[in-house]
Amino acid sequence: MPATSGHAARPEASGPTGEPFLEVDRASVQYGSTKVLSELSLGVMRGEFVALLGSSGCGKTTLLRTIAGFMMPTSGSIRVGGRDVTRQPPDRRGMALVFQSYALWPHMTVARNIGYGLKLRGKPRQEIAARVAEMQALLGLEGLGERKPAELSGGQRQRVALGRALAISPDILLLDEPLSNLDARIRLTVRHEISALQKRLGITAIHVTHDREEAMVMADRIVILNAGRIAQIGTPQEVYNRPSSSFVAAFMGAENVVPLLVEAGGERLRIAAGPVNRAAAIPAEGRRLGGRVVEARFRSEAAELHSATAFPKEKATEDALVLDGVVMQASYPGGVWRHVVKIGEATIVVDSSHAFASGEAVSVKVPAEALFLFDATDCKEGEEELR
Repeated sequence: MPATSGHAARPEASGPTGEPFLEVDRASVQYGSTKVLSELSLGVMRGEFVALLGSSGCGKTTLLRTIAGFMMPTSGSIRVGGRDVTRQPPDRRGMALVFQSYALWPHMTVARNIGYGLKLRGKPRQEIAARVAEMQALLGLEGLGERKPAELSGGQRQRVALGRALAISPDILLLDEPLSNLDARIRLTVRHEISALQKRLGITAIHVTHDREEAMVMADRIVILNAGRIAQIGTPQEVYNRPSSSFVAAFMGAENVVPLLVEAGGERLRIAAGPVNRAAAIPAEGRRLGGRVVEARFRSEAAELHSATAFPKEKATEDALVLDGVVMQASYPGGVWRHVVKIGEATIVVDSSHAFASGEAVSVKVPAEALFLFDATDCKEGEEELR
């Protein structure tokens, strides 16, 4: 049985209404016999910041390069402002791409790198100089115009690459994991700088990343890709709090998973007692479940860890799922204690403000609002496990 959304259905492209500025219409891209993108459709509004999020090989960079014109779709089309640009070269699309490696000319100064695109377009020298000075002021690069890329920090090189892209006044700014080469501290600063700059300029931006937090803090909407298809589109709050599938829930951090037997009816779902869980009743809240065996997912920080005696076994819990387990390991990553808990044959991770001893019997409480339920992918196998 295919996995079904654990919550009420939402439109695939929730967000701003109206005609999209950038349209990807049923685009497919194929390498030999391997289809990398499969009839993918996406609309981006003018001035919107959209993040393409997914693991390696999901198709996010292929989609970005297809939008940019560096790859041709085997079918489908790309439109910008209603104009079909599918077969047009990159320099005719009104876009600029910031590469992961920055791709700066090592023999050129900062000023010449920033002005390179304008020089290719045959702009007058005075106009180029004025625009370069404007970009340097905008990006905090004043006084660095005569330096070479090798004399700059990683954050400064990233700003130079961004300045080169913005200097040509593109309609759409494309960002191909431009922060991945920066260390963690600088990355936090630069991501906020790019986001603030995009909003200040009102530019349309599409940003490829595999970093969930980066997408969450920078984007107006997130497009989660899986195997060349869109798994979900929504605001950061939507994809985090209302994942449409087990895959999206796991990708957004709900990696703990346990099988349950559930009876749907009316406004509440009744969870039958099983080998690893107490009986429970939780609000249905639009969860649509087609089968009796479900997959429950939750995040480590959303669960509570208690002594095994905290919840009477004979009494069903209300508005929460309670699991029985044993602590296998406790570690301190900072701020909380992280516990690996054995639940039946599986293990889950639960955070707590204080440490529980290895080998200690515990109960894991997951509030209903933090619980994501989806139809199990194999009902027969799942039901056998729960008997």
